[in-house]
Amino acid sequence: MKIVTWNINGIRSFRCGIKKTLDELDADIICVQETKVTRDLLDERIAIVDGYNSYFSFSRGRSGYSGVATYCKDNATPIAAEEGLTGLLTNNAGGIGCYGNHSEFTDEELQLLDNEGRAIITQHRVQCSDKIQTITVINVYCPRADPEKPERRQFKLQFYKLLQTRAEAMLKNGSSVILLGDVNTSHRPIDHCDPNEIDDFEDNPGRKWLNVFLRDDKPSASADFSHGGKFVDTFRYFHPTRTGAFTCWSTLTGARRTNYGTRIDYIFADHQLAKEQFVAADIMPEVEGSDHCPVWGALRCILLPDSKPPPLATCYLPEFAGKQQKLSRFLVKVDQKSCQTESKEALPGSQEEAERRENINVTGTKRIMRTESVKQMSKKAKTATTCSKPQGNLLAFFKPKNEKALGSSQNSLKASPTRDELTPDVVSQLHSATQDKTTKGEHLSTHACNPRSDKGASFGFWKSVLHGPPPTPACKVHGEPCVLRTVKKEGPNMGQQFFVCARPQGHAANPEARCNFFAWVERGK
Repeated sequence: MKIVTWNINGIRSFRCGIKKTLDELDADIICVQETKVTRDLLDERIAIVDGYNSYFSFSRGRSGYSGVATYCKDNATPIAAEEGLTGLLTNNAGGIGCYGNHSEFTDEELQLLDNEGRAIITQHRVQCSDKIQTITVINVYCPRADPEKPERRQFKLQFYKLLQTRAEAMLKNGSSVILLGDVNTSHRPIDHCDPNEIDDFEDNPGRKWLNVFLRDDKPSASADFSHGGKFVDTFRYFHPTRTGAFTCWSTLTGARRTNYGTRIDYIFADHQLAKEQFVAADIMPEVEGSDHCPVWGALRCILLPDSKPPPLATCYLPEFAGKQQKLSRFLVKVDQKSCQTESKEALPGSQEEAERRENINVTGTKRIMRTESVKQMSKKAKTATTCSKPQGNLLAFFKPKNEKALGSSQNSLKASPTRDELTPDVVSQLHSATQDKTTKGEHLSTHACNPRSDKGASFGFWKSVLHGPPPTPACKVHGEPCVLRTVKKEGPNMGQQFFVCARPQGHAANPEARCNFFAWVERGK
């Protein structure tokens, strides 16, 4: 039996090749996190994959956010499947049960913890030596603790507590348990590229929870587990001292090239299962396609597939099951004028806009409410079309509106004006005309900025008015051109630009990593 977990950072990126991706991972059970898809956007090519049965959990509050999915080969069809950790999302006979004690949580907290689509649980029957037993696989995408949002830190710790409660309840009920996914916390200093740069590394609440949840790492399957929690980090079980074994890297800084990352993706197993059935576990940093890499584990037990998937399987969803829908779902009374207007509507300008529009329920009321805004968009599109034809070069834009008022300036405007010819009135009209044409999206002709022109003073003037991006400096260590970045974090420097070394982030001792060059771009430059 082989199992894989991978934070894929968006399942729709595999829309044309999901089966090929699953086949190449070569596992019986494949658990993915951060699918970023809600049910209304779930594509059949993603949900129904030949040779697999799949199970999804979706975010209830935000589109394109969170989400997990488990794909099981037909030879690994589970006997039961369930969405979430609390039981509040279970409304079918194929649930698993064993929820544990929720007395420390309010009803509202339990609802919120399951609303973000962070857990899918499947239960499998396996043959282990001479006995048949069950293994419960908990696929999770644990929350990230935003340091600027204290409430999310508390949410993350509550999720950990709920996760432990559910896992230990199943274990107590007699099932072996594998808990895997993106846990969003690196456990030990060996699991982090630069733990010394983090204040109070050991005091992090997530690490403290892992210290309680996990047993001591042991180098061999014959070791005696006598301290710590009920679960084992299977990677460290087989590789207790391996360094540089990371599963997540920053894409913004290109840190994967220098292996400057963290290990936050795990396969945990109860200590008895790890000791008796696990034969290997490792990471797959060579597999790209996400800012994370897959993690795999192999067991000696044999999967015994159920005859048919449990009710939660996506193949039973009405939109994929081929069931006849009510005709009224497709017949909507719509005003004919709104139909004609919508046919002219411009395409959305971004993926986020497309997702928002796809999430709107297509009802007559919604269509009527959108009619006015659609008309406005159509008018804008029409205006843009009629104004898109080139209007000549730059000189044509700077002819004076009132020739008598400008007097002798008329002749000088036939060419690029020199500094002596720029009277206050001329400068005012030039500035006005430039703004008007720039607003309309017109492109400035290069005729007025030709450095080979004999009007050098004019070129200097236009260069000062229509300056381009700031000159790129070279970093001091490598002597290579830097890259321009923009501060996106809220604060006094938000929107400010700066230059840094173009090489990927890494340790200071690594000659291939970026140096510490940093330079602000002066405002207005």
